[in-house]
Amino acid sequence: MRSTPVSAAPRRGRRTALAAAGLVAALTLTATACGGSEQDEADAKPGGGTSQAADAGDAGGGGGLAAGLADRLKEHGIDVDEWKDGGWKNWDEDKWLSEAKDFVNPVIEGLWQPDRMKSAKEADKTVTTKDAAADQGATDPEPAPVEAVAEKKPYHENAAPVGKVFFDSPEGSMVCSGTVVKDVNHPGKSNLVWTAGHCVHAGGSGGWYRNIAFVPSYNDYGKSEAELANATATEMAPYGTWWADWAATSDQWIQGGSQSGGDGAAYDYSVLHVKPEQGGKSLEETVGAALEVDFSAPSATEVSSMGAWGYPAAAPYNGLEMFKCVDRPGRLSLSPSLPTMYRIGCTMTGGSSGGGWFRVVDGETKLVSNTSIGPLENTWLAGPQLGRAAEALYQNMSKTYGAR
Repeated sequence: MRSTPVSAAPRRGRRTALAAAGLVAALTLTATACGGSEQDEADAKPGGGTSQAADAGDAGGGGGLAAGLADRLKEHGIDVDEWKDGGWKNWDEDKWLSEAKDFVNPVIEGLWQPDRMKSAKEADKTVTTKDAAADQGATDPEPAPVEAVAEKKPYHENAAPVGKVFFDSPEGSMVCSGTVVKDVNHPGKSNLVWTAGHCVHAGGSGGWYRNIAFVPSYNDYGKSEAELANATATEMAPYGTWWADWAATSDQWIQGGSQSGGDGAAYDYSVLHVKPEQGGKSLEETVGAALEVDFSAPSATEVSSMGAWGYPAAAPYNGLEMFKCVDRPGRLSLSPSLPTMYRIGCTMTGGSSGGGWFRVVDGETKLVSNTSIGPLENTWLAGPQLGRAAEALYQNMSKTYGAR
């Protein structure tokens, strides 16, 4: 497939620590010391579903495939040319690539065109009122709904480095949200994106999704559907399209995640290492910002306020604009054996999944969670606390793949 050239991106005016002063004003957080998390001991295990795609070699710029990646595809009975020519659309549940080591995501230039991005459906994880109300001794009363507020435009001047995560599933093209995060081992040159596990892997009943790509500051100026009728690639993806060449999610999500979150919900997070479809600079250099991930965030009872950002795509939203919710978090426990999750009131719908949750510590905005589950009524959102297991996953991604 022929690619659509992406013109030079506008220069970023964002400060590194914060996405302009508006983010602090929106959060209005009281800085609190980073205390112990409520993660249980199981969360301390360093095991995580990091893909072994590094063995595949570089996927190559311009849609080229290195021999290593071709060999890995062949191991699964996949012909490279057939894959790129549309074979990726064939889903066989008996052969679904599900294990951490099975991740493959070769670049297909020009696949994510503006119309295809706009038609992608929201990836949603909902829980029933009964499931959410199962008081396990550490669940606070359900929060009152907080109406989501549209972020100021352009996003690159007013918001954290949030974007959309696109992927293909057996049901068609899907979309989530994600955040550019710092790479502690490669300062200033991060290619890491934080999102939800269910935005890259189907969980216990499935496997890795396909054609996973990240678009930072999607529809940067928040243009309407009518204004985007004949949108160019640059209008929709001002900083280009970034393909996940390596991915990681938790073993708990791979083994226990389900359509309603399941036992994997408390571990529903993912780190992507991405590369540009075109260009040579890092993601952080290109967009001009990345957020630090806080793996020692305090329990919900010690935090005065948190904000969730994302691109809700299910009605009444259409996925074209970035929204945010700010609320005092409460606790949600789905089982005594699982870590307690954060929960805030928020009306954002599917599509906001994977979007970052932020708080300000000593004047710096940090990512502390991501949107995982919410009720069918779209009145609140819940996200995992990021403890030692999440940090081990992140560190492994950074050390093993960060420089590639």
